[in-house]
Amino acid sequence: MQAFLEFVVGSLVDEPEEVSVKPIERSGVTVYEVRVSAEDAGKVIGRRGSTIQAIRSLLQIGASKSGRRCTMDLVED
Repeated sequence: MQAFLEFVVGSLVDEPEEVSVKPIERSGVTVYEVRVSAEDAGKVIGRRGSTIQAIRSLLQIGASKSGRRCTMDLVED
């Protein structure tokens, strides 16, 4: 799932070398902290949050197929 997030978010932003994904376990759920530059955060969020919600949905579907639970948080640098 980490490679999926790196690929998708890296494709959306202008500075893909600035993207980093860090998995963190929180009470049985894997939370992926995605860090991007401040200029690229809006591209990942999208209008009214539509892009980030779509990424989260795909992430949850992929994780559920392997019996896991996960989500992502966007962290601006």
